[in-house]
Amino acid sequence: MTEKFRGSIVPLVTPFLENGEIDEKTFRDLIEWQIDSGSHGISCAGTTGEPSSLTLEEREYLMEVAVDQVKGRVPTVLGTGSTNHAETLRLTKHAEKIGVDAALVIVPYYNKPSQEGLYRHFREVADSVDIPIIIYNIPGRTGVNMEPSTMARLRRDCKNIIGVKESNKNFEQVSHVLHQVGRDFLVYSGIELLCYPMLALGGAGHVSATANLMPREVADLYNFVAQGKWKEAMDLHYYLLELNEALFWETNPGPLKACMGMTGQIRPVVRSPLALPSDEMQTKLRGVLEKYGLLK
Repeated sequence: MTEKFRGSIVPLVTPFLENGEIDEKTFRDLIEWQIDSGSHGISCAGTTGEPSSLTLEEREYLMEVAVDQVKGRVPTVLGTGSTNHAETLRLTKHAEKIGVDAALVIVPYYNKPSQEGLYRHFREVADSVDIPIIIYNIPGRTGVNMEPSTMARLRRDCKNIIGVKESNKNFEQVSHVLHQVGRDFLVYSGIELLCYPMLALGGAGHVSATANLMPREVADLYNFVAQGKWKEAMDLHYYLLELNEALFWETNPGPLKACMGMTGQIRPVVRSPLALPSDEMQTKLRGVLEKYGLLK
């Protein structure tokens, strides 16, 4: 069952109209382009999708549109986590109801729960549905790290918890997770510069914001490794490095949405309190896009 979740799972931006409403047509177009470009899976309402600026109804609507547009051609791994326990249960149950392949559930942010609190939260979420659950561990955003021992405990007690997206600059964590939880546990890189080394450690793939701009190349990073073409994968890792760094010069997805506006993929609109980069920063971003031949 878990083999289908390997590879590049693109964390889509949430495109907005100028008035701030969700741009459904563009969202559907982005999904089509991603599938046509070889992305192995579709995600939405993760960090790159600005979930904290969306209402619960908007998040449910995004999930419905994603499932409808994908039509089972690739796995849908959609974000259902929140800082609020009841909201997480609601969104995850809705995901199961509409046929999502797996739920990506973030470690609750702001309230900084203990490891016991994390265990109880994820245990109840997992027990409430039958679909696979992928933990989203991003200490820089949540203020707390889910320890490998807590993941091991959850995996032992919850058969539908199948993996973790590690947006964790403590790269030692990855080895400890795979060692303690099991090397068949699906561990994804959520940090762009760690996608290649994560695969070398036995990772299952990556959830990289860069795939919004260069989906084929980000997918090929996984494809090359799966084919044993490590040199080609390493070359691609270094080829993508400058763009990977540029997209995080400011808080994601501000730089990414500015770039996608320049390439004509979306209207460059973010919801407050986020803001697009300054004119000076956007000039620098345009220079990076030109290097990659991304401007038409």
